Amino acid sequence: MDANQKGFTHKFVAVLNKKIPVGNLMNALGHMAVGLSSDYPSISEMRFDNYFDKDGGTHKNISDNPFIILQADNSNKIRTLRNALLKKGIHFSDFTNTMTVGTYIEQQQRTKETLEAELEYYGICLFGEIDEVNELTKKFSLWR
Repeated sequence: MDANQKGFTHKFVAVLNKKIPVGNLMNALGHMAVGLSSDYPSISEMRFDNYFDKDGGTHKNISDNPFIILQADNSNKIRTLRNALLKKGIHFSDFTNTMTVGTYIEQQQRTKETLEAELEYYGICLFGEIDEVNELTKKFSLWR
């Protein structure tokens, strides 16, 4: 049974650059995931829910939607996906090489001084309707 058959209409996907060290990717994934929900216009579509354990403990704000992690062969594959997401108006957050090392102010300045074509993409996170997301991400394989 696929996600559509389970009543889901949306999903999260992260596409990570397999050429980047895993530690750097985990940092990038954290930043992108946090940023993805910060300005999404309909948070209810993200289906954040609280889970409760048998001891009465609460595990807050876990999305019921699928969250799939895929791998890209390189930065240019992520750039191509990013351009397609922009064209289709699908919500995303990305992370590049300019967003590492130094303070966030230095990172912002470094990004501002770098042409988009010269950015190395570590990853991109997106959220959208399942069919649209699947169409744009079908060429990527599951992270291994």
